[in-house]
Amino acid sequence: MTYEYKNLLVEIQDDGVTTVSVNRPKFLNALDTPTLEEMKDCFGKLATDPAVKAVIIRGAGEKAFVAGADLKAMSTMTAVEGRDFSNLGHEVFDAIEKLPVVAVAAVNGYALGGGCELALACDFRFASTTAKFGQPEVNYGIIPGFGGSQRLARLIGKGYAKEMIYTGAMVDAEEAHRIGLVNRVVEPEQLIPTCEEVCRKIMKKAPIAIASAKDAINRGLSMDLESGLSYEAQVFGTCFATLDQKEGMKAFLEKRKPVFMNK
Repeated sequence: MTYEYKNLLVEIQDDGVTTVSVNRPKFLNALDTPTLEEMKDCFGKLATDPAVKAVIIRGAGEKAFVAGADLKAMSTMTAVEGRDFSNLGHEVFDAIEKLPVVAVAAVNGYALGGGCELALACDFRFASTTAKFGQPEVNYGIIPGFGGSQRLARLIGKGYAKEMIYTGAMVDAEEAHRIGLVNRVVEPEQLIPTCEEVCRKIMKKAPIAIASAKDAINRGLSMDLESGLSYEAQVFGTCFATLDQKEGMKAFLEKRKPVFMNK
């Protein structure tokens, strides 16, 4: 597939590890409508590209992952335009959340507003020691509009999420790790290698099983426990119709490494 964009850089390595960089360092990688439209196209393609085995999302430059959405453009929006802008962000971040492969946010520098929300849409968030997270929207008379009011509370709990959103304050990488916002904190030079290492570890597992586990977790979070368990049983059973399940269990019994075919 073709991945040529003005505001994104896409690199697919030979083994399928794919890096998507938001490439607006002059603007601290802020998300404007053209960038979101490019991201919508990009992640739609990545979801069906057989060459893609894992996705790492990062920001270009050293200062920011993504420092938010485009405040200049938002300053003149009407209520309808604001809702449409929010819906566009939801479409993009939902597409990231629903990728059939693992998506890892490599957070360097500022992840504020839409940047924090972009990270929240990923499966994991790994941060460099220089990372700072925040939802500063109340400083500008609005609320998080790209999923922050929903995903943040689901990830770190209602109390911490309300404190971050109500105060608009930034938290550093260590505090983000303490409250469960990020999985790991590493030195800046180790951020991408760490993300790649974890991606490659996951890529050795059964791809359909990873996609199924992701689906069960994400869907289950919007259900009550009884419904979630019922859905888990359904997805669990479906796995037994795959060749990868046959190969994985056969390999275990034969005391060898499995060779998964994503079938």
